[in-house]
Amino acid sequence: MKKHNYSAGPCILPQEVFEKSAQAVLNFNQSGLSILEISHRSKDFVAVMEEARALALELLGLQGKGYQALFLHGGASLEFLMIPYNLMKVNGKAAYLDTGTWANS
Repeated sequence: MKKHNYSAGPCILPQEVFEKSAQAVLNFNQSGLSILEISHRSKDFVAVMEEARALALELLGLQGKGYQALFLHGGASLEFLMIPYNLMKVNGKAAYLDTGTWANS
């Protein structure tokens, strides 16, 4: 029986995702290079990102509604930072209260 991860963060993925990812790490699109070795500006990699953005919007029911999907690193800490930044963009000012562990990391 496969274990399940109910923690925050990474999730359980189907076996086929791991297999396809493993193949791309070894030889992406029969290029002789790993997806880790190709340029992030190459046509092959740009196509991967465009498909990922399109699928994310489709899954959320947002395609064709003027939204864009962004893939950012930083997790929850980045999200906590983005809220005041977005308020500053709208209102011209914002406040951020450092309440401890989660706010100052």
